[in-house]
Amino acid sequence: MGGWPDGMKMTQHLLCFGYGFSARHLAPDLLARGWTIAASTRTTDPEPVSDIRLMSFDDVTAEDIAAASHLLISAPPSETGDPVLVRYRDLVAGSSTISWIGYLSTTGVYGNTDGALVDESSPLNPSNARSKYRVSAEAAWLSLFEDHGLPVHIFRLAGIYGSGRSALDQVRAGRALRVEKPGHQFSRIHAADIANVLLASIEASAPGSIYNVCDNEPAPQADVVAYACELLGEPVLPLVPFDVAAESMSPMALSFWADNRLLDNNRIKEELGVDLAYPTYREGLKAILGQETD
Repeated sequence: MGGWPDGMKMTQHLLCFGYGFSARHLAPDLLARGWTIAASTRTTDPEPVSDIRLMSFDDVTAEDIAAASHLLISAPPSETGDPVLVRYRDLVAGSSTISWIGYLSTTGVYGNTDGALVDESSPLNPSNARSKYRVSAEAAWLSLFEDHGLPVHIFRLAGIYGSGRSALDQVRAGRALRVEKPGHQFSRIHAADIANVLLASIEASAPGSIYNVCDNEPAPQADVVAYACELLGEPVLPLVPFDVAAESMSPMALSFWADNRLLDNNRIKEELGVDLAYPTYREGLKAILGQETD
């Protein structure tokens, strides 16, 4: 990925609706480039973060939106719609200052394909309520591009991992299982590479674009846990048949296991020029362990 284009303003202002795992990985890169950042959180009294102005969702004002050159939306939708659009659609639609909008969605919008490959043009067939809400939210944000010319970009994220949120943590905590479900693979993406993709899109804005954001190697969950055990010097956990493991899974976990699909990530590489820092879970887990032991 190249550097920032010559002449790009260094006083850009990002407004995040939701300050979760992905936004927290993007923020340091932008702050280092001279950006200012404000973010809403779910708490009414958010913990202060150095160099970032945090506020509750209800405290975002018209002035906050008018000051934004860029918007990042990770707040989840519900049966009532996307919360940002429910409350702030007219203000966003009427903005004359916003030059980039990034909506963080999920690859769950494709539903189950029984292991078949999907790209960004594949049909959307969500298999649970959460993913159905995401399909509706994507459409609502894209309507701002279609109807008002706003620079909306959709990022369909695979399973997110990173420091403090990986198979390493599950093994250490004694919560890991190596689940055996033949033919079932998951795609994933390191949070640092989500930040890389978002930065590349900001540099090369292409309004209306949709991107699958995942690494280069989908893998069985059991392989990832086994590798985490090896890195930690722990005995590799035995395989547990899915039917047995499912008995103790939460409804949320079961919903993830209901979908089996492979993801094409060529667009982020070919159109955005992204060179993944962690092209497989092996590089990602090694790096996390290295950062934790430095």
